[in-house]
Amino acid sequence: MIDWGEVVRRLVLNGARYTGLAPLLRSRYGGIGAILMLHRVTAAPRKRLGINRHLAITPEFLDALLTDLRSMGYRFVSMDETADRIVAGKCGERFISLTADDAYRDNLIEALPVLEKHEAPITIYVSPGLTSGDVDLWWDVLEDVVTARDEIYLTTAQGRMYVDCSTAARKDEANRTLHNYLTEEIREEDRQPLLRDMARLAGVDHSQPGRETLMTWDEVRQAGAHPLVTIGAHTTCHYNLRRLSDQNAWQEIVDAGRIIEVETGVKPQHMAYPYGYERAVGDREVALAAAAGFRTAVTTRHGVLLPEHAAHMQALPRISVNGRYQRLAHMRTMLTGITTPLANRGKTLVTT
Repeated sequence: MIDWGEVVRRLVLNGARYTGLAPLLRSRYGGIGAILMLHRVTAAPRKRLGINRHLAITPEFLDALLTDLRSMGYRFVSMDETADRIVAGKCGERFISLTADDAYRDNLIEALPVLEKHEAPITIYVSPGLTSGDVDLWWDVLEDVVTARDEIYLTTAQGRMYVDCSTAARKDEANRTLHNYLTEEIREEDRQPLLRDMARLAGVDHSQPGRETLMTWDEVRQAGAHPLVTIGAHTTCHYNLRRLSDQNAWQEIVDAGRIIEVETGVKPQHMAYPYGYERAVGDREVALAAAAGFRTAVTTRHGVLLPEHAAHMQALPRISVNGRYQRLAHMRTMLTGITTPLANRGKTLVTT
């Protein structure tokens, strides 16, 4: 199946690159800076199918990207300074703030040496449930289940669901089908027990992905003690907040901050919404993050930062640095701001 959205994105990115328009566009539409979103930074992601490989970039690409950004005149700043600069609203020296979701261990082992080389701060958003192991890294568990099985049967409200996993192509499609079911058709709180049953039947250890790839609390504390690292909150259980009741969404946000403060001794000032797209973050979630006292909260909505974001500090967009776009030219083009309205139905001020 052709992903026409992906085709259009690549046409725009390559068009700006080959026409040489990117530098001109950046001066006009590039805003005051940008927040970059990472997940994994590793030379060796170990999944055989690689369904979630888009979450990973290599340390070599991160090094090349930071070198390129420095040469373009960007200043690397923390999320604290990002907040200060947005509120000040001054145009001039553009800035980049690096962030990483989920607290993968490779952020500490493979990314941090690169960040030290460039003196680039990073905010790592921790979900206490994932870090403690009480919550599974479910998207990797699902990939392991699909990898292990040739067929999967589920009992759903609409009847028995059969999912064919007999070939590599069908495994990829099966992962998409099951991913959609687990994120749209059942309650957030019901996903883990259902997926653990699937893992048990497939002979898969549901705890292994998180245990092998996520930081422990000791490692979170080690990271947080580093002068370049800020620890932020990523809710308690990594649920889609928009699918929760008011009370449960509030507890997800508030409890995460409290647990992180207990574990690290520092109250987090910055937050990232799980998933972060339109169906996961709305006005209610933004209001809850503000009421909980977070100075900033970031989405996964694509966009650069503008002075007008001073009125939307709990709804800040980011630019994803992921395995699909490990090309410096693509990153330069996205930082021009030209892709912001294309990704947001014509909006240049991206909030929710």
